[in-house]
Amino acid sequence: MTVQTEPTERAPFAWKYNLLTVVAATTAAIAATTSASIGWPVWAMFMGWVAFFTRGHSASEALKSYTCLVVGIAIGMAAALALQALMPAMGALAFGPVVFIVAMIVVSLRALAPVNNVPAYFLGLITFFAAHLEPGWLAFCELAGVAALGCAAAWLAHRLQGAIAR
Repeated sequence: MTVQTEPTERAPFAWKYNLLTVVAATTAAIAATTSASIGWPVWAMFMGWVAFFTRGHSASEALKSYTCLVVGIAIGMAAALALQALMPAMGALAFGPVVFIVAMIVVSLRALAPVNNVPAYFLGLITFFAAHLEPGWLAFCELAGVAALGCAAAWLAHRLQGAIAR
């Protein structure tokens, strides 16, 4: 039995596929290096990158996804403050009402078009809690800034790939 190969048809596909991959990887590497150079957590930059891909890929949709992520960060901070206030009296039981209220708010936001991107809200919550920062303006600005870098980098990579693919 002979295996048929079609190098003339597959080679352009492989070349373009690899170029698209290099563009995404290079953009991610530059964004990660920028984040680390500023002193921002690289993983948080990728939260913005992931948020970009939770919706459409236009600049407008990217901004909406980013807005949801940033609001999620703010909700996370409010939840942390609520936990700080309630835990002395309630201990671990404070998590129940705080998580319930946060989940009610976030899931209810699914009806608030155009910022109804529930996964991006949860990415914001995760970003805040994973950062282990004290709630405050500085923490908010740092996390919002690094997420903006990631979202912008993902948008740029997507645009560059689109130009190559044409």
